[in-house]
Amino acid sequence: MLACLFLASCSKGGGGSVTPPPPPPPPTPAWDVNAYRGVWITTTASTALDSRDNIKQTVLNCKTGGINHIFVVVYNNARTIYPSQVMNGVIGKPQLERFVGRDPLQEIIEEGRAAGIKVHAWFEYGFSSSFSANGGPIIAAKPNWAAKDIGGQLVVKNGFDWLNAFHPEVQDYMISLIKEVVTNYNIDGVQGDDRLPACPSSSGYDTYTAALYKAETGQDPPNNEKEANWINWRAKKLNAFLKRLRTEVKAIKPGLLFTMSPSPYPFSLNEYLQAWPTWVDSGYVDAVFPQVYRYDLAAYTATLIQQKNAVNGNISNVYPGVLVKSGSYVATDVFLSQMVQANRNNGYKGEAWFFYEGVKEKIPFFQGQYPFIK
Repeated sequence: MLACLFLASCSKGGGGSVTPPPPPPPPTPAWDVNAYRGVWITTTASTALDSRDNIKQTVLNCKTGGINHIFVVVYNNARTIYPSQVMNGVIGKPQLERFVGRDPLQEIIEEGRAAGIKVHAWFEYGFSSSFSANGGPIIAAKPNWAAKDIGGQLVVKNGFDWLNAFHPEVQDYMISLIKEVVTNYNIDGVQGDDRLPACPSSSGYDTYTAALYKAETGQDPPNNEKEANWINWRAKKLNAFLKRLRTEVKAIKPGLLFTMSPSPYPFSLNEYLQAWPTWVDSGYVDAVFPQVYRYDLAAYTATLIQQKNAVNGNISNVYPGVLVKSGSYVATDVFLSQMVQANRNNGYKGEAWFFYEGVKEKIPFFQGQYPFIK
């Protein structure tokens, strides 16, 4: 008992109570606040756009995960998510059926702006008319718009049916569709991808394009669809289209962000006639997001370096597209961290994520780890 009293008196003695140290300051995000941290939102395998409440939750999740740019699909499989006079004029259907009575594009623009997130209209299908539908309703209405291979058949690649990207009517149609959105919506940007501007290298054997090639070169298109001059001639036609598209949309809204998300180079050129390093060098784009979709770090890093070399290290407006989810595949937190670290190590300031449903599943990573990777 005496011992207890002695200890008690010591504990209350002259030093007084000890003040606990202040908590450490919260960590500071390492990312470049001005860089893109984008995400693609689809209508496939996702209900993100199916109601205004879903859109509000989607934007909230993006905000929580540090996303500052949303690329929302507005056009795929011969349908738009918004009521379109252009589409109605071509196929007699102004909007994707599940959205009739609503305008998800307007809704997500409003919710994104309230959250401080920029919203881009993503024309996912571009010059592809449909998926495994023999060209779908566009080719049914406009058979002369079909891309043709050397056998005179509709061009189909990986299940996608293709329009003839070299035909002036097809180009006018696509530009009209994009300008419709730019004119009618307070959108922050527009984006094409590995199908805009693009066409499989098996295309170009239709009557119009073959005649144009002969008029300009004095030769018929070669039987070898990947003959270098033939590849480059068609790629230059798509470059010219992109320049025209940029000029026309910027005439409407000069501050619009004009971006593209092509396949990785040189696959993009050899398979889809996308010479996108030229787009960067020529100032045709405000940013490019090459789809560096890989399933292991070695392949990812190698492709990342390959893209950097393709633009001679000029990656100030190049941001990798990173795969977080596809079907049942979801990247692990470790792999996500490794890919972001590889981006930073190679000088890329930001990235875009495919696709939103994966980001939603990995919110703890995007909130707790993503901001602090240097």
